[in-house]
Amino acid sequence: MLLSKLARSSWLRIVTLSVAIAFVGGGAAFGQDEVASEDIVTETSEPATTAADPTEEATAEAIGFDQQVDDLFRPVADTWGGFVFWGIELPYAGELPIVLLLLVGGAMFFTLAFGFINLRLFPLAIEVVSGKYDDIEKAGQDIPKGVEVMEVDGDLVDTIRDEGEGEVSHFQALATAVSGTVGLGNIAGVAVAIATGGPGATFWMIVCGLLGMSTKFVECTLGVKYRDVDENGIVHGGPMYYLKKGLAERGMAPVGKVFGVLFAIFCIGGSFGGGNAFQSNQAAQQIKSLLSLPDTGAAGTIIGLVMAALVAIVIIGGIKRIAKVTEKVVPLMALMYVIAALGIILMHIQSVPWAIGQVISGAFTMEAGIGGLIGVMVQGFRRAAFSNEAGAGSAAIAHSAVKTRYPASEGIVALLEPFIDTVVICTMTAIVIVLFNADGAFEWGQVESGTVLMEGVRLGGVDLTSAAFDSVLPGFRYLLTIAIILFAFSTMISWSYYGLQSWKYLFGRSQAADLSYKLLFCIVVVIGAAASLGSVIEFSDAMIFAMVFPNMIGLFLLFPKVREELQAYLKACGKS
Repeated sequence: MLLSKLARSSWLRIVTLSVAIAFVGGGAAFGQDEVASEDIVTETSEPATTAADPTEEATAEAIGFDQQVDDLFRPVADTWGGFVFWGIELPYAGELPIVLLLLVGGAMFFTLAFGFINLRLFPLAIEVVSGKYDDIEKAGQDIPKGVEVMEVDGDLVDTIRDEGEGEVSHFQALATAVSGTVGLGNIAGVAVAIATGGPGATFWMIVCGLLGMSTKFVECTLGVKYRDVDENGIVHGGPMYYLKKGLAERGMAPVGKVFGVLFAIFCIGGSFGGGNAFQSNQAAQQIKSLLSLPDTGAAGTIIGLVMAALVAIVIIGGIKRIAKVTEKVVPLMALMYVIAALGIILMHIQSVPWAIGQVISGAFTMEAGIGGLIGVMVQGFRRAAFSNEAGAGSAAIAHSAVKTRYPASEGIVALLEPFIDTVVICTMTAIVIVLFNADGAFEWGQVESGTVLMEGVRLGGVDLTSAAFDSVLPGFRYLLTIAIILFAFSTMISWSYYGLQSWKYLFGRSQAADLSYKLLFCIVVVIGAAASLGSVIEFSDAMIFAMVFPNMIGLFLLFPKVREELQAYLKACGKS
């Protein structure tokens, strides 16, 4: 361990990082306080008084505890978001974030470098998940059963392939893929994208999803190739390992160590953001909408406490039965969502060509000049990457524990995920919302804190998607609420594993490190449920996209290794 040399104990290292996090948050808050102080001095020259103003106390009470949590959380989200999404100022086009250039540019590079592998090997990917080459793959390294991987009844969470013995059908493989990829990114994230960028954001989501297939192939192949199996047979993998070990092979050991540590830090942030706060926020929002609870008060906090308790029972208490039940029900909820979306589209099949026309024309809109075009592209790329996580590297953590002789086999399997997640399911959600807004129920782009104004009420994320579905299928919002809660819970459990792997990479694999991370994770569940969608989505995006920097740079440097692995697997399959 790199950091273990810098401190004497896990507790000391944990305290060190906690102080660093507090410093960043405190710095943001301090900056805000300083500005506030200047404003007060400017507005009045009367002496300050230390007596509490009863009016201010009443106002604070009226604001509610949720709002107070959001007021504390927002400066941290805005500060970190401004740092991660810093961009280049383009003439007549506004600012283009560097991280998106790296993400999309890298995906285009891998697509070209591997000869459009996202399209060329799509048929082979279907054959692999159908079990055609199982004998070739299972003849290799044996990953012991019962090890510390996100495993439910023998299947790895968030992997597309059924890991059971024997061959699986096309339907079983694709059903597993849908259950593992449908989530709040598809339901809430898409709504945010097209509400902000208009229908055209859907087009750029599809483009990003297609390109992301190539990136997913590269990172998941490397995840298997450079995984680490310790003396107890426990599998550890992900970008922090292939960055450290892979770059060391190329004579860049110091760079690899730094990149591995950076990724681990950002992955912990990603687990707190997109894998936690966003999930609890949208689940809480849907529950509040269903029960007609006000956004004021402490409703979000109370819901967050309940969710945090359930998450703690699983990840701290070790009671896996809840997780197993969730994993069995989630595929049914995913299938229900897909069938409902497809049903709505078929019921309005005559209007679908118009909706597709809105998507295409909106993708190249010049109503607001080049800046408007760039803005639509950015929204599409941001939401697609948030949903399928291609380029962020998180999927490589789960895929690294697969039982196979050829790392490229899992990379080929993984490239199907962005296609199913973004190209198919996100597009279905987007079409449903575009059809819903055919009569101008709300204005595209008129967004405040991630929400649009419709009939005097602000809706955003899951609320907007729920309204679209409910307008055609009355009462569907009740089923959707159950699905959203299960999707959120399942995603939080999975991301707690991703974050924990990164936490242990930094602080060692001790019990103290394990417990400290899990406690922090549960605290963030409550914060996410209490904060506003605007604050949460800015924080979540920033944390997920921060992972892109070390991961994508590492992929550029290591892709020749992936080429070698691909050639070896294609030769074994008789495809070379």
